[in-house]
Amino acid sequence: MSDKPCTEDGASAPAWRVFAVTALPFVLLAAALLALAYVWLNPTPPKRVVLATGVEQGAYSEFGKRYAAALAQHGIRVELRHTQGAAENLTLLRDPGSGIDLAFVQGGADVEHRNDEATDAGLASLGSMFYEPVWLFYRAESAQNLLQASRLERLAQLAGWRVNIGAPGSGVPNLARRLLDANRIDAGTITLTQQPQTPAVADLLAGRLDAIVLASAPESLMVQMLLQTPGVLLFDFAQADAYTRRFGFLSAVTLPRGVVDLAGDLPAADVHMVAPTATLVAREGLHPALAQLFVQAAQQVHGEPGWFQRKGDFPNARDGERELAGEAQRFYRNGVPWLQRYLPFWLANVIDRMWLALLSIVAVLIPLARVVPPLIELRIRSRVFRWYGQLREIEAAIGARTAAKLLAELDEIETRVAQIQVPLSYTDELYALKSHIQFVRRRLQAA
Repeated sequence: MSDKPCTEDGASAPAWRVFAVTALPFVLLAAALLALAYVWLNPTPPKRVVLATGVEQGAYSEFGKRYAAALAQHGIRVELRHTQGAAENLTLLRDPGSGIDLAFVQGGADVEHRNDEATDAGLASLGSMFYEPVWLFYRAESAQNLLQASRLERLAQLAGWRVNIGAPGSGVPNLARRLLDANRIDAGTITLTQQPQTPAVADLLAGRLDAIVLASAPESLMVQMLLQTPGVLLFDFAQADAYTRRFGFLSAVTLPRGVVDLAGDLPAADVHMVAPTATLVAREGLHPALAQLFVQAAQQVHGEPGWFQRKGDFPNARDGERELAGEAQRFYRNGVPWLQRYLPFWLANVIDRMWLALLSIVAVLIPLARVVPPLIELRIRSRVFRWYGQLREIEAAIGARTAAKLLAELDEIETRVAQIQVPLSYTDELYALKSHIQFVRRRLQAA
């Protein structure tokens, strides 16, 4: 046996420290798995998102401002990108370098790529948001001069008129041409222009145009202004149902009598109209939490009653052109996630997206955790039992070495054993060790 007594590192350490050291690898493993799950699931959405709207005084722009205000409450900045309209919005969504995350898109606006699944493979719908009625405003004076009648009765009567059908990039030109083609209007008999909305309205009021076609929600400032402008009339689609049978993306809607101005009884009679439905389209890479926030905001922005819908009609899951995003399906099926009704959005979102990963981590750690108690017991008991090896060496050396030297080593062992701390449940083993030290001491003294 060595002349220098063997010592044990940490023999006097408290029991809680033993537990901490033993459980540390499992804690580190759990933390590593949690960190990997966090990186993989990415529960925290980006703080900035870009929404393509439309012309500055149009309905898309007005709705975009409301979305920005709604998401700002959750710390998300919505950057609004003004465009010419639905057709340009679709082009931007399909361009990975455009920086656009979401956009308003008019039903039936994409003539070139309609029913082309490959083109829209990277896009997903967040649902239908509102009707965009087709507003055909015309001058009463033009009807009198060109038709010798007080009103325009059918689209076929537009032959010989000067009509603006919207700027390139909006969804209106494609839609207007399809309606005119359905009425077999020869392109050579009608003057079509494609000016932006504001100069087109100015030309209509100045008499340089006979009619203009808009497709917009009634929130558009231009629409509301033209509805109340003397000498400007709104076309009544008496064949509205027939149009909806020919074009599946159109719905027949009615502008009720007096809805514009009850006191002034404007309009003075119900007006039949046709309307595509505006959808909110997102890239499939949009963070799920942002998709969830946008459909919640859509309920606030579009869920109230309006000129063409009752309360709760919009937003809805009907979109025949694109597949509905998973978060949108979840919202329309279950409403606002349960946790978000009681917790701040950021916390509810993290829990909602991480709970399955947490359960998986717990399922992995539970079997491993069963190893911890035996390890703790082994470490605590080893603090006592490891001294028996030295004690036996001293006992075996009786007679072979001087008693004084052996007693000195025994005193050293006794001093160190006195410093050992063990839980109460293990004190019987500690006191047994002390009694065995005394037994060896008595043998040495007797020798």
